[in-house]
Amino acid sequence: MKTRVALTIIALGVLLCIAVIVSITLGRFSIGVSEIGRLLRGLEPSTEQIGAIFFNVRLPRIIMACLVGCCLSVAGASYQGVFQNPMAAPDILGASSGAATGAALAIWLELSSQMVMIFAFVFSFGTIALVMLVSHAARGSRLIGIVLAGIMIRSIADAVTSFIKLVADPNNVLPEITFWMMGSLAKTTPQAVSLALIPMALGIVPLLLLRWRINVLTLSDDEAKSVGVNVRAVRFAVIICSTLITAASVSVSGLIGWVGLVIPHLTRRLVGNDYRYLTPACMLGGGLFLLLVDDVSRNLFMTEIPIGILTSVIGAPFFIWLITRKSEAL
Repeated sequence: MKTRVALTIIALGVLLCIAVIVSITLGRFSIGVSEIGRLLRGLEPSTEQIGAIFFNVRLPRIIMACLVGCCLSVAGASYQGVFQNPMAAPDILGASSGAATGAALAIWLELSSQMVMIFAFVFSFGTIALVMLVSHAARGSRLIGIVLAGIMIRSIADAVTSFIKLVADPNNVLPEITFWMMGSLAKTTPQAVSLALIPMALGIVPLLLLRWRINVLTLSDDEAKSVGVNVRAVRFAVIICSTLITAASVSVSGLIGWVGLVIPHLTRRLVGNDYRYLTPACMLGGGLFLLLVDDVSRNLFMTEIPIGILTSVIGAPFFIWLITRKSEAL
C-alpha cells in the first residue's frame, strides 16, 4: 500500500515536471526544448527576445500557477480535515471575499498593481482575523461558531465589494475590478512571485510538519486528546496557515474556484485519506491542475480566458463525476 502511494506521488511529480517543460514551449512566441536547456544551464539565449520572454513572462507565470494551485489545494484539504466537512473549501471563512474587497478598493483608488496585491492580501487575512474574533465570542461549538462567523463576515465583505463596483467608473475601473475577480495570472511578474513566495512558504511548511496531526483532528476531540494532541492549538495553527496560503494565492491570482475542492477529493482517490501522503499529493496535483488550466487559458484563443472561468467550467462537472461514482462516497 505504501509503495503504491509513494509511486503515485512520484508519478505526480514527474507529470508536473513534464507539464512545466511543455508549458514553457507553449505560447504566441515558441521556445524550443533545446533553448530551454540552454537557459536553465545559464547559457546565453539565442536572442534577447527569447531571454526576456523566458525570464520575465513565461517562467514567472508557470511558477505562479504551480504555487497557487499547490496552495489552494492544500488549504482545501486542510480545511476539510479541520472542519470534518468534505465540502469545505479555501473560501469557507471568507478569505477570498476579503481579498476581493481589498483588491476592488485598491483598483478604485487607482493604485499600482503591487498595491492591489498587497491590499488583497491584507484584507483577506484581516477578514479571517475578524472571523476568529467573532467566533471567540460566540457560544456553543467552536467549529460551528467559526463557520457561522465566516458566513456573516463574508456576506459583509461581498456587500462592500458590490458597493465599490456600484460607485466605480463604469468605463475604466469597473471592468478592471470585474476582470480581477474572474481570476488571471496574466500580470504575473518575477517581483510578484518573490513577494507571494514568502507567505506561501510560511504557511505550507508548517502544514507539512503538522500533516500527521491533521489526521488526528478528523477524530473527535476526546480521541485526539487521548493520543496527546493539543486539539485547539493544532486546529488554530492549521486554520492560520491555510488562511495564509489562501490569502497569498488569491492576492496574486484573483478569485479561482474549485481547485481547493476538487483536487483534494481527486487525490484522496489516488493516495487515500492519510494526510501524511495526501498533503504532498495535493501540492503536486494542485500545481499540475492549475498549470494545465492556465495553458488552456492563454493558448486556446487569441484573447486570454480568465482562469477562474475555466476552473469552474472544468471543476464543476469533474466534481459531479467524482461524487456520482458508486465506488466511493465523499
